[in-house]
Parts: sequence; structure tokens; C-alpha cells
Amino acid sequence: MAKTTEKYELMYIIDLDKGEEDISALVEKFKALIEANGTLLELEEMGKRRLAYLINDKPEGYYVLAKFQSTPEFPAELDRVLKITDGIMRSLITVIGE
Repeated sequence: MAKTTEKYELMYIIDLDKGEEDISALVEKFKALIEANGTLLELEEMGKRRLAYLINDKPEGYYVLAKFQSTPEFPAELDRVLKITDGIMRSLITVIGE
């Protein structure tokens, strides 16, 4: 029988040029989106960190890690929203193994 929910991990990097208020607003936006479509298990704001390589000629970004549980359809929609949101430098959604 197919699973109705899976556990996922989302890591995204916010552009530091956005400023503290906009960074907080983006974190809150994605937290609310996850809570509306699933269960937020953990949210860790890792803060400002050096990137492994330059992204858009920038050496640093604001890292956020979220673990959540949702239906298998939601991560595709979340990924779409992340890609069209101004200020998100990179994002990655992975399935957490049991």
C-alpha cells in the first residue's frame, strides 16, 4: 500500500542583500506554507554562512533548514515557489529515509 505522507528535509539559502526584515519575512513565509500543507517537524535558522562557491558573485548567504512531513505532491509545489521567490539563492528538498 502506498504511503500517504513522507518526511522531507528542505535546505534553502537566502541572499543577504535582502536585509534582516526581509530575511525574517521569507523564513516566516515558507514556515507558514509548510504548516498549511503538512507538519513542520523542525526549523533551524543556521544563519549567515560562507558559501562553498560563489552564487551570483556573492560569497555568503543565510541558511535555513526545515524538516517536515507532507503528502508526496507538496514538495514539487514548494520547489516551484522557492524557484520563483526573489531572494532565494538555492534550495534543495530531499526525502528523509526511515
